[in-house]
Amino acid sequence: MHQQGAQAYQQTAKVVESPRQRESALLMKAAAGLQKVKDEWNISTTEELRTALNFNRKLWTIFMSAVTQDDSPLPQEIRQNIANLGMFVMNQTREILYEGVPQPEQLTVLVQLNRQIAAGLRGM
Repeated sequence: MHQQGAQAYQQTAKVVESPRQRESALLMKAAAGLQKVKDEWNISTTEELRTALNFNRKLWTIFMSAVTQDDSPLPQEIRQNIANLGMFVMNQTREILYEGVPQPEQLTVLVQLNRQIAAGLRGM
């Protein structure tokens, strides 16, 4: 499954030019998938929910892995912030999938987070 996230990352890399644009595009793709499940909650399946959450989780796993590498060019404070956001995403995903009955509102924070980070990466 981790390989699928990496493949999606590489496929998107071929379409856009800079790493920041690539990361922004992937975050927007993940946000769109989560938003679609939320918008179509009554007709979405559990599998569609899992697929959207897993894509988002894999993407954040890649981000967290990149910022925890010793050779990361980012300042320590930004690295820590990204790692903290990644842990939040992991916890939110676990909560949605495994604790209680999932609710569409639980996806809102993940969609907004991805969109805000993507906008920041695009310099908006």
